[in-house]
Formats: sequence, C-alpha cells, structure tokens
Amino acid sequence: MSDFFEPAGRGVQHASLRAANRRAVLNTISFNPGISNADVSRRTGLAPQTASAIVSELEEDGLITRGEVLRGRRGQPATPLYLDYSGAFGIGCDISWRHVDVVLINLGSEVIGRYRRDYRYPDAATIVAEVANVVAELLEKLDPRQRARMVGLGITSPSQVWRGIKRLGAPAEQSDLWRALDIRTAIARETGLPASWSNDGSSACFATMVMSDPPRPANLVHLYVTTFLGAGIAAEHTLYEGPTGNSADLGSMLVNGENGRRAFGHDVASMIALEHRLAAAGVELPEGDPADWPWDAWEPHVAAWIEASGSALAEIVFNTAAVLEVDRVIIDSVAPPAIVARLVEATTAALAALAVFKDHLLPRVSAGVLGDRAPALGAAQLIMFRRHFSRQLEDMLAAEIP
Repeated sequence: MSDFFEPAGRGVQHASLRAANRRAVLNTISFNPGISNADVSRRTGLAPQTASAIVSELEEDGLITRGEVLRGRRGQPATPLYLDYSGAFGIGCDISWRHVDVVLINLGSEVIGRYRRDYRYPDAATIVAEVANVVAELLEKLDPRQRARMVGLGITSPSQVWRGIKRLGAPAEQSDLWRALDIRTAIARETGLPASWSNDGSSACFATMVMSDPPRPANLVHLYVTTFLGAGIAAEHTLYEGPTGNSADLGSMLVNGENGRRAFGHDVASMIALEHRLAAAGVELPEGDPADWPWDAWEPHVAAWIEASGSALAEIVFNTAAVLEVDRVIIDSVAPPAIVARLVEATTAALAALAVFKDHLLPRVSAGVLGDRAPALGAAQLIMFRRHFSRQLEDMLAAEIP
C-alpha cells in the first residue's frame, strides 16, 4: 500500500492533459446545450484556438453536433453546440436480489430498449446466460454504425451476493455458486463487451446525480429502499465508492430497531423488514414488481414499517452528516411513489427530532423519481461517463488502452 505522501506512480503527461481538456469541453457542452465556441473557451479557461480545435475533434468523433448559425447579434455569428446523443451507447445490467433489469441507452440517457424479469432469488447457474442473451437482443436494435459506438456494459449488483442470498430462501448451493462467480468477468466473456462493475447503491446514486436538474447538490446521500437498504454517496460532486466499490454501505450502520435493540439499517428500512412484519401477521409477500403489490390492504403493517424505517433512515442520515457536509438526501425505492413520499415524510420528522442543537443545519430530504430503474440506468451511465467525461487520471488512461 502506498503512503499518502509518496509521489504518484505516473504524472500527468501531455496526452493526459489533452484528454482532460477534451473532457472539460465535452462536459461544458453537455450541461450547457446550445453554447457557442466562444463561451466554451470562457467557461473552460482554454484559449479560443485550443477550444475550437477540441470542438472540431469532438465533432469528427461524432460526440457533438452543431445547430443552425445564430445571426442578428453583435459580433461574429455564433453556432450553437450540442451533445450528439447518437455519439455513444451503453448497456446497464442490474442483477438485483429480486429482479434482473437490463437497459440500453444513448449518450443522452434516452432508453432504447429494456428487459426486466422478477424472481425469488438470482440463480448463479443461469443468470450469466440470461444476461448474455438479452444483451445480444438489445444490440440488434442498433445499426452497424451505432454498434461501433457501443462503449460497453456496466454491471451492478449488491456486494457479496453469496452472503445475503441465504436470507431469500435460496437453495444452499446458491451461496457457494455466487461465491465462486466473478460476475463481471463471466458476463464480459459471454457478451464480448468491455464490462465494469459497481455496487447497486452507488449506481442508483449516480443515475440520480445525472438526472437531477441543475444546480446539482455537491454532497448527496442517496438511500435506496429495496430488498435490503442500498446507498450511495456523492462528495464534492464526485461519486464516493472507495477502493473496492463498497464504501457507501450505509445500510450496515447500526440503528434502533424493535424494542430499542440495535440493528442494521438493512434489517429495519428494507423490503425484507416489511416481509418479516407481514409474515408475522400471516401474510405472504407476493412475487413480482412491488409496484403491483396490494399496499392498501396491508396498511396497518405498512404504517408501522414506514415509521420504523423513517427513524432508521434519520439516524443514518444524521450520522453520515456528522462526517460529510451533506446538502441533500434523496430517498428512492422499488416501492410505489406514494410509499416513497411517506418514507420521506417519516424520515424528515424523525431527523428534526434528532437535531438537538437549535442551530443544527439539516440536509433537505426529498423523494427520488427513478425507482427501480435507477441501478441499471446508473450502471450504463457510469461506463459511458468514465469513457468520455471523467477527468480522473485512471479513467483517462484506461480510455487510451485499445
């Protein structure tokens, strides 16, 4: 392990500086559609000639397009610049505890094709072949020119599936199969596409960041109430994943559970916690999309679960905000929007009760809008972001490798 004060193994070479400038220009055009060449130069701090050369290069690569010249203004006529949504494509695959979701998107995050299937547990013996078949079908939606601009496949899943799958009633051998399965390598081999892996909570967080209206929060906590409690953190506009991709596991924080006993957030603010409440009342959780569950018929149990979940989520937010300067908290879920709204309300009320100091600043809590689409969408966006937009040195160097 390298020491903090050791110099980096590789400095920023001229090519890396050029790549950083290129990505700065592409980001500027992406978030300011219709911007002119001159404004690109001003916003990026690049010399006009440098900015113009990079714009031409991006246009040649099919990543941006020019609109009609704007006349009738002072100075030279300006040509608006836009991101070309057909300039790149990505596939995101969410292998969740209760469903698999595969989505094909373009550079503008428009969905071109999607596949989803619900199950009781992810079967390690069949999931790779299923995903490979779906990917092949989705690629058929692209013409040869578009297929040449396929960046790759982003795979997202819970960390250490082999541990949690025991709690879903899966056969005992599934734990061993998942422990032996390198899901990224296996799917990359079967599809022939470059593949990356990210935790499902981080992927959902990234999708929320990308799809949020500007100004985007610099420091965001994203809580995703699914089978267990997924979570993601954005610190200073950067997705925080840690060295292994698992550093935002806020669901593993200890909170007050039933009868004041300490419990993991996963065991309180999650669908599996609701499942246990229903089972205790003799109600079996149905299979299929949670959006189609009979929530109204379960109201007494749902109300108690929402209250307990709100308290647990508030503790998690409060403790996270003690470490990070959190601007926003977004709560999303595989549950219907009406349930998410109640979770937000319960969390906000419980969070206010924890603010023991009169001047304690609390982050704003709001509901997400992506629901169960977030992880797969974020996985696809992440692989394209790292290929074309990220200015992290390791991402730029990886993009240079043929």
